[in-house]
Amino acid sequence: MTAMPDDATLQGLACGAGEALLARQQWLAAAESCTGGLIAKLCTDIAGSSRWFERGLVTYSNAAKQELLGVPAEVIGRAGAVSAETVQAMVQGLLAHAPVQWAVAVSGVAGPDGGTADKPVGTVWIGWGGAGVAASCSRFRFDGDRDAVRRQSAQAALEGLLVLLGKSG
Repeated sequence: MTAMPDDATLQGLACGAGEALLARQQWLAAAESCTGGLIAKLCTDIAGSSRWFERGLVTYSNAAKQELLGVPAEVIGRAGAVSAETVQAMVQGLLAHAPVQWAVAVSGVAGPDGGTADKPVGTVWIGWGGAGVAASCSRFRFDGDRDAVRRQSAQAALEGLLVLLGKSG
């Protein structure tokens, strides 16, 4: 069971991402579903984040994922909104439409309802990508209530971004 990250942990991760992006003079955008803008909030809570955080989109509905990010309806229909295919398309859409070098996307089931046998509450897909870096994604299964799932999702998204930034340096 993963512990729910506290505010200081989440803020530290966002600061680390910001420092790495600023050092590279690069930009980040986020496309969020189940996290509802939490990643964007964590980034924009930091003074000076306007030098490395370009935009955040809350694409909570399937229609928003299609209209704002260009996720094909066929992908959502076949794989579902909570899937590798969808978060990869979210990342690719964000990179295609935003003037950024890095993108992170999150889609999941935060609960307390909405889960299925295949995708129980706490199932979250997170995708990352960058200019010249193929989109990748990972499936997570987080425990706890809605807030815990959302906070753990933001933590995993930022940690994954930091790993990519470290590898691309």
